[in-house]
Amino acid sequence: MQLSHVPQAQGLRLARRAAAPMKAAARLPRGAVRPRVAAVDVPTIPQEGFVQKEDGSFDLSAAPPFSLGDIRAAIPAHCFERSPLRSFAHLAFDVAVVLGIAAAAYTVNAWYAWPLYWIAQGTMFWALFVVGHDCGHQSFSASRALNDFVGNIVHATILVPYHGWRVSHRKHHGNHGHVENDESWYPTTKSVYDKMDAVGRTGRLTFPWPLFAYPFYLFSRSPGKQGSHFDPACDLFVPSERKMVLTSDACLLGMLAVLAACTAKLGVLAMVNLYVIPYWVFVMWLDTVTYLQHHGSSDPKEKLPWYRGEEWSYLRGGLTCLDRDYGVFHWLTHNIGTHVVHHLFPQIPHYHLREATAAVKPVLGPYYREPVPCPPHGIPTQIVEPLVRSFKEDHYVEDEGDVVFYKTDVNFGKK
Repeated sequence: MQLSHVPQAQGLRLARRAAAPMKAAARLPRGAVRPRVAAVDVPTIPQEGFVQKEDGSFDLSAAPPFSLGDIRAAIPAHCFERSPLRSFAHLAFDVAVVLGIAAAAYTVNAWYAWPLYWIAQGTMFWALFVVGHDCGHQSFSASRALNDFVGNIVHATILVPYHGWRVSHRKHHGNHGHVENDESWYPTTKSVYDKMDAVGRTGRLTFPWPLFAYPFYLFSRSPGKQGSHFDPACDLFVPSERKMVLTSDACLLGMLAVLAACTAKLGVLAMVNLYVIPYWVFVMWLDTVTYLQHHGSSDPKEKLPWYRGEEWSYLRGGLTCLDRDYGVFHWLTHNIGTHVVHHLFPQIPHYHLREATAAVKPVLGPYYREPVPCPPHGIPTQIVEPLVRSFKEDHYVEDEGDVVFYKTDVNFGKK
C-alpha cells in the first residue's frame, strides 16, 4: 500500500511556542507565587502531516508526526498538581455513599431494594478502586507514604492486593500496546490461542464470561504468563518489593477477618446481599472498563494496532488507548473513562483529566478517537456494541510481525 508522509515542522513549532508560557510556569521554584497565564489556543497540526492511506483515511498504526514532549507541552501546568485535600474529599464522598446506601438497604431489607443496591454499591466499589488506582500512580498526593497507606486500605476493602496490583499495573502502563510485554488484556498470539482449551477460550474470549475474570487474573495472571499477584516470588516483582507485596497480603487477610466477623454478626444472607454480590458487580465494572480502554474502536471498520520490536514505543502504544463516555457514572467513577491522557501521563490526578484531554486533542489530531456520546438518559448503553463486537471478532494476533491486528477465528465456538 502506498503511503504519504508530508512534513509538518511549522505546525509543531507553533504548538511548542504556544505552550511555552505554561512550560515556564511549571519551572517556578518551590514556594513561588504562580503568575496568571492567559489561556492559549494550541493550533491544530495540519492534517497533511499525518500518514495517509490510498483511500485518504489516516493510518493510525504509523508513527505519529508529534512527540510525547509536544503533547506534554500542550497540557496546562496546573493539571499535574496534586491536591491531597481534593483527593481526600473525593474519597470521603465515596466512603459516605458506600456506608449510607449499605445502611439504607439493610434497614429496608426488601426484595425490590436489593437489586438497586447491588448495582449502586458495586459501582461505588469501582469508584473506590479508582481512588486506589490513583494512589498507585502517586497522583493522589505528593507523598508516596501517604499514597501507599491509603491505597493499601482502600484496595483491601474490595479485596485487591494494592502493591501486587500496583506493580503489575505499572508494567501495563510501561508496555501498553506491546503484544508480549503488556500485562493486562493484551492479545493472545496464534500459538497460544491454538493451545487454549475450551475452558480457556470461554473464559478469555466468550462474552460475557471475561467480565468476571479479574479475581482469577489476580491469582494466575493472563494466558501465556504465570505467577500470582499475592506471591512475592512471582516474576512481576523484584526482591526489594517482597515486603510491599506481603504488606498488601496482610491487609487483605485483615479485611477477610472483618468480613468474617460481619458474617457472624449479620448472617450469611445479609453479607451476600451487602458485600458479595456488589463485589461481583464491581468486578464486571473493572473488566468492562479496562477491556474497552484497549479494545473495540467505535468505528467497526477500524482494528487497533498492536506492536512489537522497533515499531513499539511508549507513545505509539499509548495512542492505541480509547476514551469512553460513561454518562452519569463518569464523574462518579473519577473520570476513569478519560483514558488516553491518563495512559500517557498517569501522574495527572483524575480531576484534571478532562481539561488535559481538551488541551491535547489539537496536537493528537486523528490519533484521538472521539468517544461515542452517552445517550441522553445517562446510562452508557452505547458501550455494549463495541464490547460485544470485540469479543466476537478479536481472537488472536499472528506470532510474527511488528505491527499486527486482531484476527477472527471463523470456527470459534463451533469446535
